Amino acid sequence: MTVTLADIQAAAELIKGAVLHTPIIPAPRLSQAFGADVYLKLENLQVTGSFKPRGALNRLQALDQAAGRRGVVAMSAGNHAQGVAYHAQRLGIPATIVMPRGTPFSKIERTEALGARIVLEGESLSEAGVAARRLAEAEGLTFVHPYDDPLVVAGQGTVALEMLADIPDLDDLLVPIGGGGLIAGIAVAAKALKPGIRVFGVQAELYPSMVQVLAGDPPRASGPTLAEGIAVKSPGTLTRALIAEWVDDILLVDEAAIEESVLTLIEDCRLVAEGAGAVTLAALARHRARFEGRKVGLVVSGGNIDCRVLASILLRGLTRGGRLARLRVEITDLPGALAKVSQVIAECGGNIIEIYHQRLFHDVPVKLAEIDAMVETTGARHVHLIVERLHAAGFPARVLTNTSDGEG
Repeated sequence: MTVTLADIQAAAELIKGAVLHTPIIPAPRLSQAFGADVYLKLENLQVTGSFKPRGALNRLQALDQAAGRRGVVAMSAGNHAQGVAYHAQRLGIPATIVMPRGTPFSKIERTEALGARIVLEGESLSEAGVAARRLAEAEGLTFVHPYDDPLVVAGQGTVALEMLADIPDLDDLLVPIGGGGLIAGIAVAAKALKPGIRVFGVQAELYPSMVQVLAGDPPRASGPTLAEGIAVKSPGTLTRALIAEWVDDILLVDEAAIEESVLTLIEDCRLVAEGAGAVTLAALARHRARFEGRKVGLVVSGGNIDCRVLASILLRGLTRGGRLARLRVEITDLPGALAKVSQVIAECGGNIIEIYHQRLFHDVPVKLAEIDAMVETTGARHVHLIVERLHAAGFPARVLTNTSDGEG
């Protein structure tokens, strides 16, 4: 069982018109920052927000009429679920999606809205997979694996056909790895069309399962990661063989780098990417010396990020950049002191967003008080100026960076 360029080209014909040929765009600010000619393949613009409909549709198109009438079942907590559900509904195929019990309600609701029957089973994706296979056997359904299926891999490989058709002189491709379906298809197609091209996979450091199995080690991965879309504990058997043959290297990135890359894509490129979709930029940033002077294509594999997580990343980014600062200011507990502090901050051009006046719960003399002010600024130098002016006006102040102990 393998996948060839011919399989991928056949998949491209089958899904043509039903799956977007997504744009690949230049990223001049990233190119300047990293010394490479950077292009972004925007799979986050697919109708379900990720690349997954490519493989799902190619697999569904292969069903005979009887199998199509009986329906399909898949296990997924997100992108694969929506890819299968979307095209199953469009083709009139009944779809059942087995999701772990802890799946966020927003993902359940979004998949149900696409016409799928949802079954909540198991505490993990692997347990949901066992339940899905059990359902497939009991109800005569076709199991649609998220990555370890040659038709799914071939569908995902159409990403490479589009990238090289649009930018033929790419030197390198960076691709996220979860179960390995996307990079396996991309690597097969890219190496067949352009043997000299380099293909790099990217995994989160907390989930390096493909690196481990290729080294002959048992996969060991756990913990919360922003790149939940590629947090796969057991990579595919088919995909690992293809990756071993065609992929040049697999790069690992930590959580801080992933978070920073989500923020960078928003600020510098005006693009929303989920953590799994941003790992390729994180790898470029961490391993920039390997890509300097080269034309690099980054696959932004998806944009389905939880709004609360995205809001937290934006606020944390503002804080790290000094554009949102929490100042602790010591004042005398007298009428007008707080107004004077506000005046100093305003004269410096700072905008107070929130302010807390503490008299009782800090270790300060009884005739003094401390205030915590959340201030919007233009950056770290602006914060430093405000702190200096407060000191000069007789109000000792410091920037808080640790909310648990209040130390600056």
